[in-house]
Formats: sequence, structure tokens, C-alpha cells
Amino acid sequence: MIAHIESDPVAAETYAMNLGCTGDSSHQRASARDMTKVSPEQLTKQFGLTTSPANSFDVVAAGLPCQAFARIGRSKLRSIDGDERAFKRDARASLYKRFLEYVGAVRPLVVLIENVPDILNFGGRNVPEEICQTLAALGYRSAYTLLNAAFYGVPQMRERLILIAIHKALGVDPIFPAPTHTIELPRGYEGSRRVALKNVPESGSHFVPIPRATRRLRRAVSCREALGDLPLIYEHLGDPNEMRRRRVQNELPYRDAKTRSAYARLMREWRGFGMHQTLDGHVVRLTPRDFAIFRRMPPGTDYPVAVRIARSIFRERLWSRRRSRVVTPRMAEYRDLWEDTVPPYDPGKFPNKWWKLVPSQPSRTLTAHLGKDTYSHIHYDARQCRTISVREAARLQSFPDGFRFAGQMNAAFRQIGNAVPPLLAVAIGRVLRKMLVAASTAATRRRSAA
Repeated sequence: MIAHIESDPVAAETYAMNLGCTGDSSHQRASARDMTKVSPEQLTKQFGLTTSPANSFDVVAAGLPCQAFARIGRSKLRSIDGDERAFKRDARASLYKRFLEYVGAVRPLVVLIENVPDILNFGGRNVPEEICQTLAALGYRSAYTLLNAAFYGVPQMRERLILIAIHKALGVDPIFPAPTHTIELPRGYEGSRRVALKNVPESGSHFVPIPRATRRLRRAVSCREALGDLPLIYEHLGDPNEMRRRRVQNELPYRDAKTRSAYARLMREWRGFGMHQTLDGHVVRLTPRDFAIFRRMPPGTDYPVAVRIARSIFRERLWSRRRSRVVTPRMAEYRDLWEDTVPPYDPGKFPNKWWKLVPSQPSRTLTAHLGKDTYSHIHYDARQCRTISVREAARLQSFPDGFRFAGQMNAAFRQIGNAVPPLLAVAIGRVLRKMLVAASTAATRRRSAA
């Protein structure tokens, strides 16, 4: 990576920690920037490049903010603003236009964009189609599709819009990676796809059919394969203060080698990010009220089930107290016991607020909201009675074990939830390389023929 624009200071620091700081530009990798305020010319100078923007970058990629595009983000913006159209006015919804200005100034060989599928149906607009039309005017052949990370070796069913554009001068068309793994996605994914794709034009579209996996491929990586060799975390059950003192950067030893899967070996031995005896990221949220609920929740269950379990635990504890004394609903002791046992959210309004991982399946999507609430990913191991740790979230996102995150727990969770899974990025990178090699080979043949 030659240069980057990242508005989050902590994420920028993470870039600097992991992606090779060298020379006078080392401090620039740790600097946050506002895309709307930094020009391509300023960016090249800040990173110590002596060439013009048009001669500095071959590949330009954008993981644009998705809050205004994602349905969850839109709902939040509506609730904050009180206006159904608030998401359309959000400044982040128009950042892709600024990115296209960068493309116009830089004129790279390849343009890559990643976002949520809902960007295909932004208030009735197909934003990727509009982007492709602009890129065509700039001299690019463009295509977009939906890729699910679980089909590319990531232990997570994460659906994303991927747009690839290749400059026409190269004489090749964009292609997308073929799946390497297979899984039958839950029914909800097909429904979400239909909603996202309903604004794709029937003819003249830049949309490419979603790559399909065959049954002969390896099965998708499961949560157990992803997490089974990571340290057991029990401290929160006996001594919560020990967990409070722990930091993201503190390291613990791996578990027994018998629990090591092929995926775990890949994460431990990733070139440039290998780890051998210990690794970091073993911090979790302290939620004493809910430990007993986590223990009893069956894998794959959600918040309504959690509430039923909590109420059952409440009745057991109430009965235990009533054996020695009278406790009635009018008493403060009764109300305190209820608050100490049963979570307060309405299960009808928040059915997906909690979710317990299924050890034999990939995880569901990790989001940036992990920075505020990890209950969407409760560990499948009932003995540990907790939500996932920072390192476990990183494993589910396919970050190698030697990749370190700046900041404390909430910031680390947010960075992980915002990220493109590295293994999905690798799959896309391989097809980009294939396209560029094909273009180079064709150019060499033309010169030889001349």
C-alpha cells in the first residue's frame, strides 16, 4: 500500500502498525485524513511521492462508509433525525462522488469498490450502476456483483457488493473470483439479495451474475475451526477485575495443538504475520447479569430465547429466596432481582439483538456495532459464558493472528467490524493480478507481432 485516506485516527494507527512504515512517510500512515479536504496532489506530497497523482497509483480501492446505505444504518439515521429521508441527506452517502473525482485525477489501471448490498437500492437508486456509468465516461470497463465471504474461506456469512473497473487501454474485462468453499446460506440471505437486486436493470446493466459454488468444493469454515485453538477465557466468571485490567495488547498462549484446524494454521502462519506461542486480543465485555443466560442458550438461538431463559432463571432464584422468606412483586427485593436477572429490551422489537454462534457453521456478519455491543456474537462454548473476544472477532473476519489493532477494546471491535475480510481481499486480488497479467501478455504479443 503506497498511501491511504482514513478518517478514524485509531484505524490509521493500525495501518501504520501493520502495513510497513518506511522512510520519511512513516508518520503519514498513522495520520487520519478527511477525503473531502485532501486533494490527490496533497496526498502524493504527504506520502513523499515525487510523481504526479496520475503517475503514482496503479490500483485505487475504496471501502466507503456504509451507514447511509445499510438498512440498519438508515433506520438509525431516521430515529435520530425523525425524518424518513434522513439517510439521503447524510454526507457519507455522497462520498463515492468524491472518490470518483480521485479516480479522474489519478487514472489508475484498476478501481475497486466494496460496500453493503443495500447500496444497490438506495431509496430506489442503484448507486453502483451510476458509478459504472461515470467510470465508463472516464475510460473504464466496469462490473459489479455480490460476493459472500463464506464462499472464499472466511468463517463468516458476510455479503458484500464488489465493483471492479479496468481501464479500457488494458483490453480486458473485469472478472470475479470463483468460490473456493460451499455452504447453503440461510433463507434470509436469498430474500435480502432479491431486495438489493430489484433495481438492477434488466438490460444494459453492469451487473454480473453472482458466482455460484458447486457441491464438490470444500465446506465453509466453521466457527469451531476458526476459534477452537484460541485461549479459553474464564477470568470474568471468577475475578472480573482480572479482565478489567487486561488490555487488547496483552498476550496469552494458544490452546493444545489438537484443536488446531487448517484454518487456524493459516491464521497462525500467515507470511509476515505469523505467531507461534502467544497472541493478543483476549478482552471481552463484562456482563455478569447475562453469564447464566449465555450458558443455557442453545447454539443458533436469539434474543427472544434469551429472554425466556432469563425469566426461567428469575423464577428459580425467586423460588430459592421464597423458601426462607416471603418475597412479593411489590417488594424492592423482587424488583431488584428482576433487574439483576432479566435484560430490559423488548424481544418483539429486538429479535436479533443477541445471537449464539453455531460451532459447526460460519458466523453471521460482524458489523462496526461490535464496538458498542458484542451480543450479536455470543461464544458457542457454554463453559465460557461470554461474548466473543477481540481476537476471536479478528479470526472470524480472517485477520491473521499477527495483525495487531491499535486502541482499546471498543475501537478494536469497530475496526474489525468495518473491515473487508482479508481472505476475501486475497481472492479478489488474485483475479486482479490475473487480469493485469493477461493484459501485459497481450500487449507483449502485439509488440512482437509488430
